[in-house]
Amino acid sequence: MNAIAKAIDTLNEGFGRIIAPLIAIVTLVVLYDIALRLFTGRPSDWAFDITKMLFGAHFMLMAAYALRHHAHVEVDVLKRLLSRRKQAALELLGYLIFFVPFIWMLLSLGWSFFMRSFSRGETTYGIVSIPVYPVKGVIVVAAVLILLQAIAIVIRAIQQLREEAA
Repeated sequence: MNAIAKAIDTLNEGFGRIIAPLIAIVTLVVLYDIALRLFTGRPSDWAFDITKMLFGAHFMLMAAYALRHHAHVEVDVLKRLLSRRKQAALELLGYLIFFVPFIWMLLSLGWSFFMRSFSRGETTYGIVSIPVYPVKGVIVVAAVLILLQAIAIVIRAIQQLREEAA
């Protein structure tokens, strides 16, 4: 069980370290658009759409990395007052009540959004029609990575409960 959790952590750590620096590409596109507005008085036809899509993809793909490093929103004030056993039980309960329905919805609706977009050849509006389905596909990839990281967290919580019981 611990090997599975470590493998998931390694996957999300590596993926996060690859994806994190790609925010520089978004920054370069924004700088290009700003420079174009400054020097020509008009924005590019594609930069704003690309910026929105790349930032959305970056944000979604970094969610599992954030979950792995406990950089997500959590109410620690009360949780820290509990014993390790109660913290693990609360974590399991929280994932069961809140995470399972969320991830099911994200996976099922994300897949539907992606398939509909892909089958219709959905693009952005304007002169430059940028395909939208890759970004909608990122929803599914991000959901799978988040699900895997949640499995690692649940494995650790179960191990904590077993250690406390022994």
